[in-house]
Amino acid sequence: LAAIATSEMGKPIAEARAEVEKCAWVCEYYAQTSPHVLADREVPGSGSRSWVSHEPLGTVLAIMPWNFPYWQVFRFVAPALMAGNAGLLKHSPNVTGTALAIEQLLLDAGLPHDVFRALVVPEAAVPDTVERLVADDRVHAITLTGSNRAGSFVAAAAGRAAKKSVLELGGSDPFVVLEDADLDVVVPRAVAGRFLNTGQSCLCAKRFIVHASLMDEFARRLAEAVEGLPVGDPADEGTKIGPMARPDLAATLAQQVQDSVSEGATVLTGGHRMDRGAAWYAPTVVVDVSLDMPVMAEETFGPVAAVIPFDSDDDAVRIANHTPYGLGASVWSADPDRALKVGRRIESGALFINANTASDPRLPFGGVKQSGYGRELGEAGAIEFTNIRTTLVG
Repeated sequence: LAAIATSEMGKPIAEARAEVEKCAWVCEYYAQTSPHVLADREVPGSGSRSWVSHEPLGTVLAIMPWNFPYWQVFRFVAPALMAGNAGLLKHSPNVTGTALAIEQLLLDAGLPHDVFRALVVPEAAVPDTVERLVADDRVHAITLTGSNRAGSFVAAAAGRAAKKSVLELGGSDPFVVLEDADLDVVVPRAVAGRFLNTGQSCLCAKRFIVHASLMDEFARRLAEAVEGLPVGDPADEGTKIGPMARPDLAATLAQQVQDSVSEGATVLTGGHRMDRGAAWYAPTVVVDVSLDMPVMAEETFGPVAAVIPFDSDDDAVRIANHTPYGLGASVWSADPDRALKVGRRIESGALFINANTASDPRLPFGGVKQSGYGRELGEAGAIEFTNIRTTLVG
């Protein structure tokens, strides 16, 4: 399974294998917890008896992206099927093999035919097909993980049809380093947090907001660590940075860095396309950035880290919130209570103190602002696609 993802979208094979294992974890989690979470719950009311139940909505259309081609699907499909729903998967066209492998995997596990189907849709036909699917009376809800443009399109279609939708969109997560943080700990975590999946994750740390007293040392160490990342064939076990998923994505990233440099940013390492092919971009660290430069104002979906200094906690919060996105945030300090005080003022769907942002089957996942709405995972994900039904007996 991992080899399919690596061949289709270039994920380093070790990370692809870990993704498959995580999918097994989310299935185990919902198999163990859903019977309890979805059970009828007695609630005293005005009648002789009243209770709340969670009933399936019906068929849920899932529109999923290429960057975590297994995980994005399984974090939806595990709770949705456990709740009694059926699923239609419209996966990204560049991971069709993965989509079909998921369908076959569920059939091999014993799922009845036609409870879950992967739809193979030519890229040019995707907008019209999705709009027709959303409007179809046999589709009862929609979930999308993807770009803000795609999310707006699907949300509008779902709104016209008065159907429930869940959106998990872009992110530009702040990674805030307070002045008492231990750089021996923080720098390796910064590298891991930014360059997972060759930097192609909505939940990656993208903007590194570092106290002015640590700025130069942090940036130097980060650049040195990034220069040492093994770049190569994603099928090799030791590779950390492979190609980006498509040449157009590498071109967009290159333009964002180039435009930022033309506005005064400085590249410490990387900052260029690689001679390995059109989809390759060098792992990059950029400093001397301002809030309106593309590497700070836009989502950079690839191996680029932008580092900016701050002077006070208020300044750090201001910079962190200077984005239309609100998916995740992390704050690093020797004093967890202080870090939590700072982090609570950052607008995000998830906050991590002295830890990298990451999804966990046991915890709700989702964003605020332009990062979307609704929640996946955890108990919230178990009931997201259910009819929360009240029954009262007089």
